[in-house]
Amino acid sequence: MSPPNTLLEEARRYFEQQSLFEDRWFVKLPEGKPQPIRTLDQLYHHMLECHKCPLADTRTNLVFGVGNHHAEVVFIGEAPGRQEDLQGEPFVGRAGQLLNKILESIEVPRDSIYITNILKCRPPENRDPTAQETALCIPYLEQQLRLIRPKVVVALGRIAAQYLLNSAAPINRLRGKVYNRVGSKLIVTYHPAAILRTPGLKRDTVQDMKMLRKILDEKETAT
Repeated sequence: MSPPNTLLEEARRYFEQQSLFEDRWFVKLPEGKPQPIRTLDQLYHHMLECHKCPLADTRTNLVFGVGNHHAEVVFIGEAPGRQEDLQGEPFVGRAGQLLNKILESIEVPRDSIYITNILKCRPPENRDPTAQETALCIPYLEQQLRLIRPKVVVALGRIAAQYLLNSAAPINRLRGKVYNRVGSKLIVTYHPAAILRTPGLKRDTVQDMKMLRKILDEKETAT
């Protein structure tokens, strides 16, 4: 019987030949042997070497995500903005300050959740992500969710909502409901940046956050 390391190398070569192997599932140890990615820290260091799209060449920092690695709630936005790119952390600008207030309103400490984006690098001039950029970056988000295993996912804004629900519907039709997605509940609400532009969206956002609070309270009661 072949030793485990030989079997792993054989499997890797087979999937590469079949164009099915995805290198995101593995990291290289110093001796060069591939090992499965089992932690967010491993995934982060792996992503530092990612240059699958041109955004990696124009970013100041990789904006991987921040928060509790075992969070019950994961908030997912669209892409980093200027301040996020400079600091390497999502939601630190005006939108982040508003998100903090939203979390305070439902008594959810920011350090108890995890926050990330669809894209981990800032698109120039804060434009919408392209289909290619999204396709290349989405597997990293999916791996983050697999590692965290949240009870609730909150999609912030149209782009995150449409991807996570595989829907082209406008956000006002997607919000206000509770969805099931790969072992997690999912709700949709407006991106804080949209609320800053259109304050009238705040009322609906408050209702969405009450829905989140209710889901968390029900889970606490069940346990």
